[in-house]
Amino acid sequence: MFENVPGMISLGGGVVFETIVTEFQKRGYRIAAQILLAAHYGVPQTRWRMIILGSRIGPPPRHPEPTHYYDSRPNFKGGATIAKRLVPLDEFHLNPAVTIADAIRDLPPLEAGEGQEVSPYGREIPESGFAATMREGSGQLFNHTSNAIAKVNLERLRHIGPGEAWTAIPFDLLPKGMQRARRSDHTKRYGRPGWNELSGTVMTKCDPHWGAVFHPEQSRTFTVREVARFQSFPDRYRFLGTRVSQFEQVGNAVPVLLARAIAKALAAHVGEQSEKRSKSIPPRSIRNRGSRSPNLSS
Repeated sequence: MFENVPGMISLGGGVVFETIVTEFQKRGYRIAAQILLAAHYGVPQTRWRMIILGSRIGPPPRHPEPTHYYDSRPNFKGGATIAKRLVPLDEFHLNPAVTIADAIRDLPPLEAGEGQEVSPYGREIPESGFAATMREGSGQLFNHTSNAIAKVNLERLRHIGPGEAWTAIPFDLLPKGMQRARRSDHTKRYGRPGWNELSGTVMTKCDPHWGAVFHPEQSRTFTVREVARFQSFPDRYRFLGTRVSQFEQVGNAVPVLLARAIAKALAAHVGEQSEKRSKSIPPRSIRNRGSRSPNLSS
């Protein structure tokens, strides 16, 4: 299994992608490549990834089928045609997408700069099936700590409602660079997603200048635990090191539920090929009969 960003397809005019596929094929792998959206596998996040699967024991493995419905506009070159062609969806036979509310609404409220590395949940009953699954095996809450916010960003945040971003900020409060930007550019910067939306792609830094990282109703950015929920990490996973390192660990990961779906697809492939191989090998008695030395006594 090979994972990378979808932009890899167009990198170097496609030469990089073609080289990777060719090198796998030289090593005996039969290859299948597809762009998957994490939200289609129960992850509360619009994260597109190129997934290459290869096999040396049969035909290319099949990519996992979506389990959740979410209609998202691909944000990479060529995505509008590639993603729609490779991921056909049936809205009426799939689960609804997991939202930000499903993912984090059960977590204790915080002010900017508050939180503890280890704390109680506060609310005994999770508010969604997703939250209940995330809590399994964890008796306490790890990494629910919020970064402090500069005074100017707090002032900007006061003007941003759920579902809004930098265009809701008064012109004189915008960073100088954003004052020169077109209103159609950088649509996620200084964003505050609504409860019924999905998280944008989780980055390695919870910086409002990078994307929509403001909490839907609290005056702060998301905590490490909240972005870990967006990556579908169970709460029993505790991230160590500095907070900068914790955000990097979470942001660089393949979403857990997407990884699980891919692992199940690969396991199914191995099982299918093993079954085919066992059926193609004759029983031992037949093999032995055909390999006996001729009887020379007669």
